[in-house]
Amino acid sequence: MKRIYLDHAATSPVAAEVVEAMRPFYEGVFGNPSSIHHFGREARRGLDEARDTIAGAVNAGFDEIIFTSGGTESDNLAVIGYSMANREKGRHVITTQVEHHGILHAFEHLETLGFEVTYLQVDESGRVSEDQVRDALREDTILISIMYGNNEVGTVQPVEEIGAILTDHQAVFHTDAVQAFGLAEIDVKKLNVDMLSVSAHKINGPKGTGFLYLKSGLTVSPGLYGGEQERKRRAGTENVAGAAGLKKAVELAIEKREERLALYDSFRTAMIQVFDEEGLDFQVNGSSMYYLPHILNVSFPGANVELMLTNLDISGIAASSGSACTAGSIEPSHVLSAMFPEQPERSRSAIRFSFGDGLTEEDIRTAAEKTAKIVTRLTD
Repeated sequence: MKRIYLDHAATSPVAAEVVEAMRPFYEGVFGNPSSIHHFGREARRGLDEARDTIAGAVNAGFDEIIFTSGGTESDNLAVIGYSMANREKGRHVITTQVEHHGILHAFEHLETLGFEVTYLQVDESGRVSEDQVRDALREDTILISIMYGNNEVGTVQPVEEIGAILTDHQAVFHTDAVQAFGLAEIDVKKLNVDMLSVSAHKINGPKGTGFLYLKSGLTVSPGLYGGEQERKRRAGTENVAGAAGLKKAVELAIEKREERLALYDSFRTAMIQVFDEEGLDFQVNGSSMYYLPHILNVSFPGANVELMLTNLDISGIAASSGSACTAGSIEPSHVLSAMFPEQPERSRSAIRFSFGDGLTEEDIRTAAEKTAKIVTRLTD
């Protein structure tokens, strides 16, 4: 039986080119990049080349890129790090109800430290508006964090429009671009964002590697204390091999972006078409206008999500009920609960299919047909 992996939003397979890019830093170029001898300088060169490539990819400066262990650390460094370093300016911060837990739990932590958090409500498509942000702003607001694209339903937020209204306000703007990077065109200056998080393993890079864009002139309190790596913003010997892998993954993502956008959109269309042809009762969750094409979240009324996922796995289909960080939890999706507060069934029957490299339209149609059979069997 051929297994079909439709959970790329949880993690993606590491590209062969990425593995090759990392190999030298596990073999001959193994030095500590902080060492001044030849071995250290060789490692430092690899780290610098990675930082330069990544900075160029988002139109940032070389010194504005901080290497981290991934999206969660980047989010925490942005949200907690900035708030703690700048709390004398105010203690009001803003986010949305549908952020990744790497953001939401960081804001919950800030509440225990005396910060006041405004959680913006979303509409049924999972979006907030720039007017909501404008209305929530106060003189003592110091930080706004709103994700670029949602990891569960794929909805894209009006990031550029929100950035525009903050031009004359002291609040800095952070966006979690972990799901969007590689598909959305990210230019930190055009978006007017001050901080931006990215994780390598979502773009066919290695796990345990990511970066935070931090606009020049901003200060953050470090989450780790030790050496003076990353300009004293993130202590610890740098993961040079991981940075090299991230560099190659970024290059591949940019090179293949347009091709992937079109391909994943065709996969969404094909899967929905099969569901229609099979006469299924289903609802697509998310925005029909503003979305990341690699994520398709669908509710099948009357179906139990845990039984669905088990039967899909037995049939060779890997999918998800939402965020991988809540795997094994019987709690409903906080994203769908925020979008449909009066329709708990929407969350209890929702499956997330997410696309990536290596898939064909035949795979998508096969998966959709198997899904239809399972839904029909479970809801009869």
